[in-house]
Amino acid sequence: MGVYIIAEAGVNHNGSVEIAKKLCLEAKKAGADAVKFQTWITEKIITKTVKQADYQSENTGSEKSQFDMLKELELSYDDFREIKSYCDEIGICFASTADEPDSLDFLIEIGIPFIKIGSGDIGNLPFLRYIGSKNLPVILSTGMSTLADVEESLKALRQGGAEDISLLHCTTSYPCPYDKVNLNAIDTLRSAFGVNVGYSDHTMGIEVPIAAVARNATIIEKHFTLDRSMEGPDHLASTEPVAFKRMVDAIRNIEQALGSGSKQPTKEEIEISQVVLKRIVARRFIPKGKIIDGEDLIVKRNDEGISVKYWDLVIGTTARKNYEIDEAIEF
Repeated sequence: MGVYIIAEAGVNHNGSVEIAKKLCLEAKKAGADAVKFQTWITEKIITKTVKQADYQSENTGSEKSQFDMLKELELSYDDFREIKSYCDEIGICFASTADEPDSLDFLIEIGIPFIKIGSGDIGNLPFLRYIGSKNLPVILSTGMSTLADVEESLKALRQGGAEDISLLHCTTSYPCPYDKVNLNAIDTLRSAFGVNVGYSDHTMGIEVPIAAVARNATIIEKHFTLDRSMEGPDHLASTEPVAFKRMVDAIRNIEQALGSGSKQPTKEEIEISQVVLKRIVARRFIPKGKIIDGEDLIVKRNDEGISVKYWDLVIGTTARKNYEIDEAIEF
């Protein structure tokens, strides 16, 4: 299986089922494997006095509380049933991050292929153990965390029973500056925990996810919107359909280019080598019976004869026949 590409629609539906469906369709057209939302009951995940993050208030132009913002963006379970049915109809995988146990149970009921855990639940040990008990593949984002935090969260998931766990390296910043991405952490996570590691991207461009694939990221998650100028907290740090499609195409090219890692000439290289690689030919006339020395030989492109890598073996042998100038030397 190739790199799994998730179009993170998140809350970019702005509370509208119709916009959510358009996001699903455009993600399908752009080549995403899955379109992912976020499912919650606002009263169950946040108190009423928590302020918006700075990026949220800047992007929404509002000083309302996070509670009020999330309540406006909340979709009902019936809404998600409709969106899931639409995804099945058009042929794209529906996924969503549950922010609390009841929403997780609902999502499992309607059918999700994996459980995606946002960075905000790193260290949420009771919820992580509950997630682990569901016997589904788990994808855990690791923004805002240390290796010790990730280790503790993995332990909780496994205590619950989770076996198939992937990690996503992530920097929780919207948008994320390039000097804060730290792609090398993909290798750190893979080495530390021995699991599949992907990358969840919040940069403005498409270069970093492509580079992550070149570092053998197995999953790419990228925020996705219909229009970056739309009102809402996450649109500005998201990618529009045309750019997302360019990213997907580039990722598919890169994963082909990565290859097996075995260093062997390709069939095409072997064919080209017949007329490109250097061979040993006579520099001058060499009579039969002469002991061949370096002055008798020269290296040139030729389509027959002995490879130059056997030079040391040829020196000191006896000419088995007369060689004319530029004639290929034979053993």
